[in-house]
Amino acid sequence: MQPATTWKFLYWLLVFSFIGIIWYTHQVTSGILQTQLPKSTSIAFLETPYLYFYLHIFTVVPVFLLSFDKKVAYYKSWKYLFPAIFIVGVLFIFWDVIFTAKGVWGFNDNYITGIKLFHLPIEEWLFFLTVPFACLFIDACLIAYFPTDKFTPIEKMITWSLIIAFLLMTVFNWNKLYTMSASLLSAMLLIYHVIFVRKDYLSRFYSTFIVCLIPFLLLNGVLTGGFTNEPVVMYNPQEFFGLRCFSVPTDDFIYCFAYLLSVITLFKSFKSKI
Repeated sequence: MQPATTWKFLYWLLVFSFIGIIWYTHQVTSGILQTQLPKSTSIAFLETPYLYFYLHIFTVVPVFLLSFDKKVAYYKSWKYLFPAIFIVGVLFIFWDVIFTAKGVWGFNDNYITGIKLFHLPIEEWLFFLTVPFACLFIDACLIAYFPTDKFTPIEKMITWSLIIAFLLMTVFNWNKLYTMSASLLSAMLLIYHVIFVRKDYLSRFYSTFIVCLIPFLLLNGVLTGGFTNEPVVMYNPQEFFGLRCFSVPTDDFIYCFAYLLSVITLFKSFKSKI
């Protein structure tokens, strides 16, 4: 093992060990998931046990059909993309299983098919395939059609500002397991890039993430109860920050940041070795 690889391994071993200890020792009050949210809109045709599954179809089919656009040629990246999605997905599914078991969040049986694996709906498993597949398509489109990266001159300032913000979120929300975990992991990912990666794609990632927030807010708005009588994904009010954008908890944006950055980091790593 190369010295650089050893240090990277030790870095993540320390981070995951620290987070694991916190997860193991943190006591969660179960049975208090929020099933009702104040809202002004409820769409009748969304009241179906296939809702979560339909969202995956809505996400994947257009992206798949557009993947063969000659300028983007997204399909050529699949051999690097799917291994990255699988590896990162395993880690985040483990996170999902733990938090579901502890009662940090849960899933509304009114909007899922009922097929479960390790207490997670099959639709939740699909989340870790369809979401990065769609978001990295957006990244490919931005690279193809907007080759000039506007964030490059201020990438370092953005990165360090985010690191400080995520660390502050971690410290001041130490008793909220979801907020603390998502913020700490996001901070550690950015610090990892500063120390070990030193590539120029962080600024491009910021552009991709901002664009991804548009469909993310719409789809996650459906999942979190913005257009239905009850949310598909229910949260323990004691374990997240409590501030929502529309119906989406702000913690979800941080979680999405950490998840997509993890996938794109591994994807770029695989692609650069070829």
